[in-house]
Amino acid sequence: MHDLVIRDIGHLVLEPGSELSNAWLAVTSGRVAAVGEAGTEPAAEQVVSVGGRTVTPGLVNTHHHMYQNLTRSYGPVVNGSLFDWLTGLYPIWAGLDEEAVYVSTYVGIAELLLGGCTTSTDHLYVHPRPNLVDAQIRAARDIGFRFYPTRGSMSLSVKDGGLPPDSVTQDTDTIMADSQRLIDAYHDPAPGAMTRIALAPCSPFSVDDTLMRQTAELSERTGVRMHTHLAEDVDEHTFCLERYGRTPVEHFEDVGWAGDRSWVAHCIYPSADEIQRLANAGVGVAHCPSSNMLIGSGTAGVAAMRRAGVPVGLGCDGSASTDHASLWLEARTALLLGRFAGGPTAMTARDALEIATVGSARCLGWEDELGKLVPGSVADLVAWHMDPVSLAGAHSDPVEALLRCGPARAWTTVVNGRILVDSGQLVLPGLADALTDHRRIATRLQHALVH
Repeated sequence: MHDLVIRDIGHLVLEPGSELSNAWLAVTSGRVAAVGEAGTEPAAEQVVSVGGRTVTPGLVNTHHHMYQNLTRSYGPVVNGSLFDWLTGLYPIWAGLDEEAVYVSTYVGIAELLLGGCTTSTDHLYVHPRPNLVDAQIRAARDIGFRFYPTRGSMSLSVKDGGLPPDSVTQDTDTIMADSQRLIDAYHDPAPGAMTRIALAPCSPFSVDDTLMRQTAELSERTGVRMHTHLAEDVDEHTFCLERYGRTPVEHFEDVGWAGDRSWVAHCIYPSADEIQRLANAGVGVAHCPSSNMLIGSGTAGVAAMRRAGVPVGLGCDGSASTDHASLWLEARTALLLGRFAGGPTAMTARDALEIATVGSARCLGWEDELGKLVPGSVADLVAWHMDPVSLAGAHSDPVEALLRCGPARAWTTVVNGRILVDSGQLVLPGLADALTDHRRIATRLQHALVH
């Protein structure tokens, strides 16, 4: 007797190169127990029909800033450069507290679930008050979401030659002590973990050398992974040349981060030689296509990175650089952007889906369990819904149709064997209250800046 059987699957993507039509999938103890062809379904305590829809592994988000949904589409900065956007929003984010972070994380995870995401990292690098990552983890646990938060940080303020104001930075000793505390309290390296911790000094223009080196040393001692923004903007490139006398990637290497426990966000401006060095070191890249296009500062050379052997995953990034959190939309945008940049053979729907699943899992060092639906992998999956009108005529290739047609959203989302989206609706009792609180907190933060 299985815990759950998903039946009436029109097309099932198991992993790259392995697909099955007219299928079912069985779940036991939070893991995929078996798959098979329709008509041979086993018994289960719960049986759910997905009505002939396409089912894929749950999408894995490798870069986000959930707290930023409190400043979604914030008018004064939507048309600025990266540095304009950041300096305009830092004063608002200085008002974050535990309630604001809990609520924004709860709402952020809800939005991710509707977009087919079943595992997400998050990069909270603004810490005007203590215990903010703890608040994020409470929200994820209240929902039952597989969560990989990072202990972000900024130590280089304006007075030190950096970009952020003092109000959102911390000293290195405080950052390192809290990083160790979070690892001790929450990091679970065991198979099937629901919470893991990574360390994430924000960017070359907001942290100093000491913090980067000490973070690398803590990572080496504990085995936790590291994350940062890298080679994201031409202003960052100029900053590193002026301050350090080297490019952002060269600086990244110099402070001891070029290893297979690291993954970086954006990585738009590495040279061809730097791409190969990142690949040789095992550094992953979180590709954020919508963010890159909205900021207008270029986009990652995904095809070249994948050819070189760089693990490339998908990220939605935060607001207001990306004002949605649908990984389906990010995967479709990655497909379009890849073809726009490299021609019609440069990116297929299966390539984009692979980036969003097993590619993202590789960035997180979790490819043994995440991003696939084979016996033994974690039972994280999504059945996709599209209006029949949008699928009319799309009969020959369900995977291409998934990303070429649309829009698509989750009909059924399962995390760790538990249904969190059912018939297109979130199964989250606390959502209504969270949305009410979110509106109040977002209004307060933005009103405080004006006054």
